[in-house]
Amino acid sequence: MALDNHSTINEFILLGLSASPHIHALLFVLFLQIYLLTVTGNLIMLLVIRADSHLHTPMYFFLSHLSFLDICFSSVTVPKLLEILLSQKKTISVKGCLAQVFFLFVSGVTEACLLAVMAYDRFAAICHPLLYGQVMNSLLCKGLAWGSWGLGFLTAFFNILPAMSLDFCGDFIIHHYSCELPSLFLLSCSDLSSSFTVLLCSSLLDGLGTYFLVICSYARIVSTILEITSSSGRSKAFSTCSSHLTTVLLFFGSAFLRYFMPVSGSPLELIFSVQYSVVTPFVNPLIYSLKNSEVKTAVKRTLRKYLQY
Repeated sequence: MALDNHSTINEFILLGLSASPHIHALLFVLFLQIYLLTVTGNLIMLLVIRADSHLHTPMYFFLSHLSFLDICFSSVTVPKLLEILLSQKKTISVKGCLAQVFFLFVSGVTEACLLAVMAYDRFAAICHPLLYGQVMNSLLCKGLAWGSWGLGFLTAFFNILPAMSLDFCGDFIIHHYSCELPSLFLLSCSDLSSSFTVLLCSSLLDGLGTYFLVICSYARIVSTILEITSSSGRSKAFSTCSSHLTTVLLFFGSAFLRYFMPVSGSPLELIFSVQYSVVTPFVNPLIYSLKNSEVKTAVKRTLRKYLQY
């Protein structure tokens, strides 16, 4: 839109994680390693799921989308973080900042939707095992996956459109390592009522809505597991959803704490942001590979097949 006509500020300053230049090099090395391992780990998950026919099931179909999404999620924030850690110039243009806001919305909302979809998949597998193949058919799986992406882009468009007309004429310092919409509200001298209303509604719908679906699915799952008489059967049933439950707790826990606490640039706020946007994409492939015997077996089969060549 006519962004330049509305804004008297052309760029913002991102303060990053620390004001002390002495630890910037250490943080740069740390986050560079995390980013490279995130991309590598999720690419391996994508390759293994695609190459091994034993993993061509609904759960791993959704997991492949989650792995690709984690690469995107991490790539939205970490490269800019690395740049401001290494460079003396810690600025980002207004357009670049709004673009980062847009893609953070796409990544965050899509991940929340995918985690809710995966919870429903585990509910269908554990509570209705005989009907699982009919319920989670190929058409439904594709619809749920692409519907999650569609809702992510739709939510991002609804939030970014009113944000593009904001005037930024006050302070231009963002006490963060990335651009997030609540941080931009503090720098604007425009009427924020429409932007805040859209953000609140989308947060309630996408955040609490998906979390409610996850809770409902796991309430039924736990109820079904407790009805299983044998301890080995209960252990096997729980192991099929333990990896997903760990990911849900990491993502939703840190995201809720980040967005439902006041925007202040405090160390605690930065920790929660790093948790859901950097650490969670990094540990997801580890969680699903270390706690899942099917994935570990598939990795061995895939490595053995490629090493033969």
